[in-house]
Amino acid sequence: MSALSTRINNLSESATIKMAKMGRELAAKGVDVISLSFGEPDFHTPKHIKEAAKQAMDQNLTYYTPVAGYPDLRKAVVAKLKNENNLDYDFSQIVVSTGAKQAIANAVLCLVNPGEEVIIPTPYWVSYSEVVKLAEGKSVFINTTVEQNFKITPEQLEAAITPKTKLFMFSSPCNPTGSVYSKDELEGLAKVFAKHPDVYILSDEIYEHINFIDKHESIAQFDYIKDRVVIINGWSKAFAMTGWRIGYTASNKEIAAACDKMQGQITSGTCSITQRAGVAAYEGGLETVLEMRAAFKKRRDIVYKLLSEIEGLNVNLPDGAFYFFPNVTSFFGKSYNGKTIKDADELSIYLLEEAHVATVGGDSFGDATSIRISYAAAEDKLIEAVRRIKEALGKLK
Repeated sequence: MSALSTRINNLSESATIKMAKMGRELAAKGVDVISLSFGEPDFHTPKHIKEAAKQAMDQNLTYYTPVAGYPDLRKAVVAKLKNENNLDYDFSQIVVSTGAKQAIANAVLCLVNPGEEVIIPTPYWVSYSEVVKLAEGKSVFINTTVEQNFKITPEQLEAAITPKTKLFMFSSPCNPTGSVYSKDELEGLAKVFAKHPDVYILSDEIYEHINFIDKHESIAQFDYIKDRVVIINGWSKAFAMTGWRIGYTASNKEIAAACDKMQGQITSGTCSITQRAGVAAYEGGLETVLEMRAAFKKRRDIVYKLLSEIEGLNVNLPDGAFYFFPNVTSFFGKSYNGKTIKDADELSIYLLEEAHVATVGGDSFGDATSIRISYAAAEDKLIEAVRRIKEALGKLK
């Protein structure tokens, strides 16, 4: 009999972390692996942010912090939400966490009771459904396709809501598809939520600044549902601060107090040095953010052109984030060197072994027809990676 709990045995390993690990293991054997599996900017954290962290250490800001974060950091978040998003919050409504992933977990664990339903459009970020499992909720999926740019309609949302629905979770810009909801599209969803006052909305906006079409639109802008929206955001993608581990929720005061209470029993406040860096990031302007966004857009256009030339891939042009999510079903059932491809996960492993390019199969994103390709890598690496992918896929007959 296993000593481990049913809770952990039912939990799936993160597919993105798993593929990155497999890629590192292959690279450790001397193989030239190009990793397009991780959602991590390849840029360095901007200098002014690192200087603020050094200064914090020199000032001996190395003690426990308030669970919800330093007040001045939370006020910097409030100012950011007002200045960039025209959203009004008080600093008491902000809870800073050890990454946006913890912020999501806090919110779900504070809102969802065992047996309650959580609606998640597919494809979705791998941890959404797993966090719902931890809360003993039930994930209800709304399937989308590449033809609809992986965005749900109000009609699909309405059809998915039941008396057991407690929460709706989504990201825009989206991981893994790069899809971005417009203001009109969000308003269509908001009008549905207006008819269901017991349903809360978790809006993951971590890719906010990697948006190639227009200014970011938050579903919290609609006053008639704002009190039920939990915004998830952070510094990792926009400021190339993945390793710093800092994110936050913005919500009504009841949910914020609950997240503070939950976090107080798990990690308490996030790293003091990281918080000082977070203040510097938000007060230092968006110059470096816009430079990175321009680089991502250039990479997107390069990779889109190259992927579009691969026969059998069904790929759309994403409006944000730094991912492609091409449909690969045309390769299912094909073989090379005695290996037959049954699904997207197997194709992803085949590309790692044959092309030495790490991608992620779509099954863990809720869509077994596709693979996720990150273009958060240097242009020369991306060009070579797609060349290898094209060559490997061409071998399948």
